[in-house]
Amino acid sequence: MDVLKEKRKISEELRPFFRPKSIAVIGASHKEGSPGNVIFHNLIANYREGRLKARVYGVNIKGGELFGEKLYKSILDVPEAVEHAIIVIPAKFVPDAIEECGKKGVKVATIISGGFSEVGNFELERKVLENARKYGIRIIGPNGLGIFDAYSGVDTLFIPEKKETDEGLKINMPRPKAGFISFLSQSGALGDAVLDYMYGENLGISKFISWGNKIDVDESEMLLYLMDDETTRVVIMYIEAIRKEGQKLVIVGKEFSKKKPIVVLKGGVTAAGARATWSHTASLAGNVRIYEAAFREMGALIAENLLELLDMAKALSLQPPAKGRNIGIVTNGGGPGILVSDFAEKAGLRVPKLSKETIEELKKYVNEGIIPPIATFPNPIDLSGSATDESYVVATETLLQDPSIDLVIVLALHHPPTITKDMPRKMIKVIKDYQKPTLVIDMGSAEVSVWVRKQFDDAGIPSYPLPERAIYGAKALVEYGMWLKKNGVLEKHLEEWHPAI
Repeated sequence: MDVLKEKRKISEELRPFFRPKSIAVIGASHKEGSPGNVIFHNLIANYREGRLKARVYGVNIKGGELFGEKLYKSILDVPEAVEHAIIVIPAKFVPDAIEECGKKGVKVATIISGGFSEVGNFELERKVLENARKYGIRIIGPNGLGIFDAYSGVDTLFIPEKKETDEGLKINMPRPKAGFISFLSQSGALGDAVLDYMYGENLGISKFISWGNKIDVDESEMLLYLMDDETTRVVIMYIEAIRKEGQKLVIVGKEFSKKKPIVVLKGGVTAAGARATWSHTASLAGNVRIYEAAFREMGALIAENLLELLDMAKALSLQPPAKGRNIGIVTNGGGPGILVSDFAEKAGLRVPKLSKETIEELKKYVNEGIIPPIATFPNPIDLSGSATDESYVVATETLLQDPSIDLVIVLALHHPPTITKDMPRKMIKVIKDYQKPTLVIDMGSAEVSVWVRKQFDDAGIPSYPLPERAIYGAKALVEYGMWLKKNGVLEKHLEEWHPAI
C-alpha cells in the first residue's frame, strides 16, 4: 500500500466533511429540540457569527422558513452547489435522499439517522451505500452524532447546548475549547459525554467524529486525513469493532504513529460488553488479544479506562515524548511525593536517585537561602512546607538540566502561605525554556486549585488534580517515546516538535 498516494486522495475526498464550501441539512425541522432543528440552528448560528465559512441551506419536504432562512423542498432546488449534506430524516427515506445528493453533485454526507443495521435493517443500509458509491459520495454514519470541528465551525451534534432545570437554563452539551485532540468514536452517547467532561476539564479538542455503524469512512481513512491536519496532535479512539480492512489500519496506523500518537480504548472486552457491542452497532467485538496485538503493532497506546484515555491524550497533545523512563519529581509535601513515586514505578517508570552533580547543585541553593535547609533530595526532591516560589523554580530547573532525567513531574501544591499567586507564572517561564516533558500536579478541587491548574493548562503544560492521573500522562509520553526510538524516528520527531501553545 502506497500510504502517501492514498493520503493525498483521501485528503481531498474527506475535506468537505470538515471544511466544506456549502452545507445542506436534509431534515431541517420546525420541531424545537428535534435533531434537525438543533443541527440547523447550530450551523446557522455558527455561520452568522463567522465561525463557519460554509453557506448553510435547509431542506424540508414542506418548504417554508426556519430561523429566518428559506427551506427548500429538495436538495435539487438549492440554487447553488452543495458539498456536504447532513441527513436527519427517517431511515426509509435516506436511500432516495442519497440519490438526490448524487444528482446534485454532493461530495460527502453525514447521516445522523438511525434505524439501519443496528435494528436489523441490513438491506436498507446496503442500499444507502450502493447509492452513495454510484455517485462517489463519501459517508460518515449512519446512526451517529456526526462531526464537531472546533476550528471550522462544522457541528452536527444534535444534543442541545442548554437545558431547562429547576434552577433555570443550564449548560447541557458544551462544546470544548479549540485544542489539539481529535476523537474518533463508535458511540455517539459516549462521545457527547466525553465532550462534556473535556469542557469541564478545560481540555481542548480539534475534531470529534462519531460514525455509528461506520458503513463507509473508517479509522484508517480518517487517520490518513488527520496525518497532516495542523490542529491534530494526538488521536484518541473508542473502538467496539473493526469490520473490515484491519490490516490496512495497522499499516496506516504505524505510519501515523511515526508523526503523531494514537490512544485507543476498546469496548467489548468482556462477555457482557461483547453482547452489548452487537446490539449497539451490529458489530462483533472479536478476540481482544488480536485487537491488542494489532494496536501495539501500529504504535497505538492502549487505555484501560476513560480517565486514562483522556489523561494520556492531554499529555501527548501538549508535551514532547520522553527519551527514556527516568522521572524527576519536585514536591513541597512528603506524602504526595511518595505517592507519585509509587504510582510511577508501578506503571513501569523509574524514579532514580539523583546524580552527585545534581544534588550538589541543589545544596548550593540551600546555602544561598533559596531552598529551605530542611529540604531533602533523594528524588523526589522534597522542598518541605517552607518552600517558596523561588525554591520551586530553581529545583525544577535543576531537574530540567539533568541529562539523566527524561521527564519532570512538579507537585505544585499551592496551599502553604509561602507559595504566592505568582508561582504558576514563574514556573511556566522556566519550564518553557526547556523542551523536556513536564507535568504538573496541584491536588484539590477548590477555587485556587482549579485556578492554578488552568494557568498551566493554558500555557500548554498539562496539569492534573491527582498523582495517579499525572502518571497516566507520564506513562503515555514515555511509552510513545520508546516506540518512536524502537522505530528509529525519535530524534527526528523531537526535532520537528514545537510547543503547542
